[in-house]
Amino acid sequence: MTPGSIPQRRLDVITIGRCSVDLYGQQIGSRLEDVTSFAKSVGGCPSNIAIGTARLGLRSGLITRVGDEQMGRYVKEQMAREGVALDGIATDPKRLTSLVLLSVENDKTFPLIFYRDNCADSALSEADIDADFICSAAAVLVTGTHFATPHTDAAQRKAMRIARANGAKVILDIDYRPNLWGLAGHGAGEERYIRSDKVSEHLKTILPDCDLIVGTEEEVHIAAGSEDTLEALNIIRSLSKAVIVLKRGPMGCVVYPDAIPDALEKGIVGKGFPIEVYNVLGAGDSFMSGFLRGWLRGEDHATSATWANACGAFAVSRLLCSPEIPTWEELQYFLKHGSPHKALRKDEAINHVHWATTRRQQPDRLLAFAIDHRMQLEKMADEAGAPRTRINDFKRLAMAAVGRVSKGAPGFGTLLDDVYGREAMFDAAKLGLWVGRPLEQPGSRPLRFEFTQDVGARLVEWPVTHTVKCLSFYHPDDPPELKHEQSQKLLTLHEAARKVGREVMIEIIAGKHGPLDDGTIARALEEHYALGIKPDWWKLEPQATSRAWENISAVIAKHDPWCRGVVLLGLEAPEEELAKGFAAVAPHPIVKGFAVGRTLFSHAAKEWLRGEMSDEEATADMAARFERLVAIWNGTRKA
Repeated sequence: MTPGSIPQRRLDVITIGRCSVDLYGQQIGSRLEDVTSFAKSVGGCPSNIAIGTARLGLRSGLITRVGDEQMGRYVKEQMAREGVALDGIATDPKRLTSLVLLSVENDKTFPLIFYRDNCADSALSEADIDADFICSAAAVLVTGTHFATPHTDAAQRKAMRIARANGAKVILDIDYRPNLWGLAGHGAGEERYIRSDKVSEHLKTILPDCDLIVGTEEEVHIAAGSEDTLEALNIIRSLSKAVIVLKRGPMGCVVYPDAIPDALEKGIVGKGFPIEVYNVLGAGDSFMSGFLRGWLRGEDHATSATWANACGAFAVSRLLCSPEIPTWEELQYFLKHGSPHKALRKDEAINHVHWATTRRQQPDRLLAFAIDHRMQLEKMADEAGAPRTRINDFKRLAMAAVGRVSKGAPGFGTLLDDVYGREAMFDAAKLGLWVGRPLEQPGSRPLRFEFTQDVGARLVEWPVTHTVKCLSFYHPDDPPELKHEQSQKLLTLHEAARKVGREVMIEIIAGKHGPLDDGTIARALEEHYALGIKPDWWKLEPQATSRAWENISAVIAKHDPWCRGVVLLGLEAPEEELAKGFAAVAPHPIVKGFAVGRTLFSHAAKEWLRGEMSDEEATADMAARFERLVAIWNGTRKA
């Protein structure tokens, strides 16, 4: 293949075959029998490659089947989040989505169990291969496992015929799983090689129609029917003109575009990366994604091999499969800066790039009705002589008010608490709102967490869609010991949230404990960034001058260009004052919206808790105030 020889199509590549939900044991160094909790992700060789290539900037699609149930919907939703075309993912009304259970017992033992008996992806047939969809791609990737049964074999061969007839390339990932060919028992899922003349003869019929063939040494052995690697390569070359890529584990890979040389090392070798092996599962799929990013975009083979080796290094150094494949930004960062760690999962700089470029997408604004207030509403209830339990019902009215304004549009949210907001959170979910949840003990200075200081254990119970919000009354001129205590609390929170995959919004209020000048908040942010605290969002008080916002923007841009942005807090300011604050930040794109509370709900709360306002009147009052604030925000942005 030469650069520029691949036709321009809507998609770069379509992968075909296995699709499962992987359940990875979270206790590392444990037998699968002893694992007590699992992390969920999309799995299956072609599904991983579809995600991996999409992360690396290719336009990818997948042909497979999933069940008509929650796991099947999860797969499709995750594929959509990753940017994979869904045209070829069929929903099977009769079969369940495949599952795979895995664990990391040690650096050489990775037991896994395939739950694929009559599952959706194993029922793929010729009817699932749409010619127009195949013709929309520059290349089609087929996988060895899906040649193991007659109907899946027929489906892939049909796709290959259509691709070749329309000038597209055919890629074979040998992807040899002996137990899925019926050669090993259910408990031998990790077995990677069992010799079989029947399998070898079957795979040999595939090789002549391929333009790229990729496999480990064991996979090359099974494809050729020889356990001498050099001889196996020559057998494959006698059957196919394809570019052959030999994966050699820690030694990287070798590319053979033409005749096979007299020694394995005499092929084209990319740059290698010495990495600690943590989990080999999924490394080949990450490797293939990196190679395809180069090969399908016309890069030379050495460059493609280097990118493949780097992507494989990321996967082998991390726990999961598809979630660990790097993004294009992450790969470029690694190639430019390298890492002092052989265990890349311990490199905080790279981990942040990975997190920031793989987290769920959100609209470029956030207009939030904040009603996570506990102390203020308790005081209102007490003064009105109402039981505090009524606060729960009032917060549900607030959510109804938000719903009247948002009408299902993206970019709207709320701040809600665990104490009085549990049912309101269910309402917010139905409305599709962004939800932020406070973690701090109200009013605490130095900062304390609410309920428990073990935030990691608490956050595990929170939905992945909820953002952790934490308020710190922090001033950069505070005594050093107070600053240290507060910032260490936030660092603990930041690390715990990253560990369990939750976004963080840090709220800094400095004005209550010292003067504000043009550099106060910028200095506060600088001090937190210096500790490695990189929240997804900042929530900040309004600033008196444009220069203050320029300083804040510069600090964020310097330390975290992936920060989602800043939202303004209200501090019970009147609407007119908030309007001035909105106008002041209009020239500063880092400010994405607001999270205002008491300005919106105080009047209705006092009246409703005293029994002087009905549910409808309270809802209408809050909706009107929120709608006006939204209109003011949108108006200043347009101006």
